[in-house]
Amino acid sequence: MITVFGSINMDLIATTARLPKPGETVAGTSFSTAAGGKGANQALAARRAGATVQMAGAVGKDSFADGALELLKGAGADLSLTKTVSEPTGTAHILVGGDGENVIVVVASANATVDEADAVKAVDGMKPSDTLMLQLEIPAASVEKALTAAKQKGVRSVINIAPLTPEAARLGRLADIVIANETEFELLAGKSGIGSTEREEAMKVLHAETGQTVIVTLGAEGVVAVHEGEIQRAKGLKIEPVDTVGAGDTFCGYLAASLDAGIAFPDALRRAAVAGSLACLKSGAQPSIPLAADVASRL
Repeated sequence: MITVFGSINMDLIATTARLPKPGETVAGTSFSTAAGGKGANQALAARRAGATVQMAGAVGKDSFADGALELLKGAGADLSLTKTVSEPTGTAHILVGGDGENVIVVVASANATVDEADAVKAVDGMKPSDTLMLQLEIPAASVEKALTAAKQKGVRSVINIAPLTPEAARLGRLADIVIANETEFELLAGKSGIGSTEREEAMKVLHAETGQTVIVTLGAEGVVAVHEGEIQRAKGLKIEPVDTVGAGDTFCGYLAASLDAGIAFPDALRRAAVAGSLACLKSGAQPSIPLAADVASRL
């Protein structure tokens, strides 16, 4: 089983021919809403990958709450640890350019109420064979409490150190598996502007220091990891991206689900990379997450 302890949002998505520069206004081409939040996205990806999933987080009492949980409910995720609070449901304000790139502003709202007691409750019912997945859109103290509780119970923990926060580097070292993109890994490694060779050396150093599996996603170049002392790589698919907003969360959810199912690490890495590629072919974070059968057909 996978327990995802993290954020739940409603995404407010505007598309435009190109992303605006600071201070510039551009015309939009469309607007839509979609369920999102890094925690909920990763939970749905893990569920669509075939895992049994429990989502622990918070939503408000507003009109966004039902929509934010709709796809998770439809997929059969366990929402018994998702609480309802007086603060509004979290939102993400997303601009998507014609090249598929995006910029995002996240307003935490209800997600900011996810506390250390929620962390204890989320981990309390887990077994050592289970997997805990976390991100950084809920308070850092709550993430740390969950990681500590998981370690005490012998539960495997996976953290995606996104979005970048002041605590990301410290928290990233506390999990069994850490997933970062290139920019996030530079923060974790304490170096900036590093090339591929230097990045892999830094990954090896971190792996030797912490013993954790270190995974860096590289966009169109796939993914590189250090696992059990060895560098491993996986490629995604060659695609023309429509929207990259859900790619990273899809990768994380599929990786966790694959490892939870006992799939060998190299195969899990490749499966997650292919799933992340397929998530770029549709708009919206959760609507774009592929089903397991679609991923299997491209492996």
